[in-house]
Amino acid sequence: MAKGEGAEQISAGLLPTTKPVTQDAIKIAKFSSQQERITPLTVCSKVCFAIGGAPYQITGSALGFFLQIFLLDVAQLDPLNASVILFVGRAWDAVTDPTVGFLISRSPWTRHGRMMPWILVSTIPAVFCYFLIWVVPPIENGKMLWYLVFYCLFQTLQTCFHVPYSALTMFISTEQKERDSATAYRMTIEVLGTVIGTAVQGQIVGMAHSPCINTTSLTNSSNHSMQGNSSQISLDEKLFNERCAYMIASAAISIIYVLCAVVLFLGVREQDSEARLKPQRRASFRTGLRKVMSHGPYVKLVLAFLFTSLAFMLLEGNFAVFIKYTLGFRNEFQNILLVIMLSATVTIPLWQWFLCRFGKKTAVYIGITWAAPFMILIVCLKSNLIVSYIVAVAAGASVAAAFLLPWSMLPDVVDDFKVQNPDSQGHEAIFYSFYVFFTKFASGVSLGVSTLALSFAGYVTGACVQPDSVNFTLKMLVSVAPVSLIALGLLIFKLYPIDEKRRQYNNKELQLLLLRSVDQDSEMEALRPDIKA
Repeated sequence: MAKGEGAEQISAGLLPTTKPVTQDAIKIAKFSSQQERITPLTVCSKVCFAIGGAPYQITGSALGFFLQIFLLDVAQLDPLNASVILFVGRAWDAVTDPTVGFLISRSPWTRHGRMMPWILVSTIPAVFCYFLIWVVPPIENGKMLWYLVFYCLFQTLQTCFHVPYSALTMFISTEQKERDSATAYRMTIEVLGTVIGTAVQGQIVGMAHSPCINTTSLTNSSNHSMQGNSSQISLDEKLFNERCAYMIASAAISIIYVLCAVVLFLGVREQDSEARLKPQRRASFRTGLRKVMSHGPYVKLVLAFLFTSLAFMLLEGNFAVFIKYTLGFRNEFQNILLVIMLSATVTIPLWQWFLCRFGKKTAVYIGITWAAPFMILIVCLKSNLIVSYIVAVAAGASVAAAFLLPWSMLPDVVDDFKVQNPDSQGHEAIFYSFYVFFTKFASGVSLGVSTLALSFAGYVTGACVQPDSVNFTLKMLVSVAPVSLIALGLLIFKLYPIDEKRRQYNNKELQLLLLRSVDQDSEMEALRPDIKA
C-alpha cells in the first residue's frame, strides 16, 4: 500500500484515526488481508499429517507398557540385564536425536521437501528391527546382546522418522493458528495411536495367558515327580504360546507403521518457509546450537517438561507390573491400560478447547496435576478392581494433557526465537531434536532405574507372587516418585515467560518480518536490469 493510498483510506474512514498509523501498521494490515486470502490447511491435510505421528506412539506405547514385562517374564532375562537393555537402548536413542537433527539441518531441499526423504527411507528398516525386538532367539547366552542390538537399531531408525516429522510442524504452515490446529489433530491421532498399540499388544498377548511359577508347589513337587513333569510341560507350552502372541502383535503393529508413513507422504506437502524469510546467512550447527540452548524460554520449557515426562514415564513403565503383581489383577492389566489410553483419546479435544479458552500455561497447571491425587489413592486403598478402573480414567486425562501441551508450546518457543534472532533461521530441527533427546533420556532413566530397583528389591522372574519388598517398590514407582517429579516440573514452569500476550506479539512480528522480506525482494526485482542476449 502506498502512502497516498493509506491517507485516502484514513480520510474515507476505512482506517481508524484514533492512533497514528505507521507504515508498519499499514503493511501488517495489508499482509493480514493477504493472509486471509491464502487457502488454509484442509482437514484432509491435517488428518494425514496427524496420522504420521501414530507410528511413534503405537510402538512407543507397546514398548513402554510391555517391553519390561516381556524381558522379565517371557524372554526370562535377569532383572539386572533387562535394566541394562532398557537404559542403554534409551540413552543411545537420546544421543542419536541431536545427531539426526544436525544431519537434517544440513540436508538439501528436494522436490519432496527436506523432512520427507528421511521419513521414507527409515520406515522399512525400522519395522524390521521392531519385529525382531519381540522375538525370543534360540540362543540362551546371546539373548541380552540380541535385544540390545535390535533395540538400539530400532531407536536410531525411529529417530530418523520422528525428528523430521516433529520438525515438519513448522513447515506445513506459516500461521500459528493452523499449526496449533494441526498439532491438536496430531495429538488426538497420537493418543489414538497409543490406544491402538496398547490394544493390539495387550489384547493379543492377553489371550495367551502368561504362565507363572508357583514357588510353593515347586517346593513340594519332590514327592510328585510325574505331576511336576506334566506341570513343566504345561508351562513350556504356555510360554511358547505367549512368545508367538508377542510376534503376532509386533507384525500387526509393523504393518500399521508402514501404512501411516504412506498416508503422511501422500497427504502432506512441505512449505519452504525459510526461503520466504530469506536469511542473510546460514549459521553453523555449533552456533545454532549455542543460540538455541541459550534461549531462556526453550530451556525453561524443556526442563519443566523433562520432569513431568519422567513422572509419566515412570508410571507408564511400571503400571503393568504394578497391576499384575501388587494389585493382583493378572488377567485385567491389559484392559486397565487400554482404559487409560481411551480416556486420554477422549479428553484431547477437551484440553485443546481449554488451552484456547484459558491459555496454555493454565492448561499445564490443571492438566498435569489432575492425576496426582489418583496416583496416591490407588496405593493407599486396598486392591479393588472398580477403583483401579476409576484411577485409569482419571490418569488418562492427565496423560492427554502431557501429550498435547509440550508439542503445542514448542512452536511458540521457535517463533519467539525467530523474532529475537531474525538473521538466524533454519534451526527447527535443533529445537525439536533436543526436546526429543531430553524426553527420551528421561524415558531411559525411568526404565533403567525402575527395573534396577526391582532387581534390588528381589524381583522373581516368572513368579506368580512377588515379595513384599517388590510390591513396596512398585508403589513408590507409580505414586510417590511421579508426584514429586510433577511438583518439581511445575515449579520450574512458573518461570516460563511466554504467555498469550507475548504469543500474539510474536505472531505480528513474524508477519512483519515476512512482509519486509517480500517487499525487499520486490524492490530488488524492480532494480534488476533487463538483460537481453
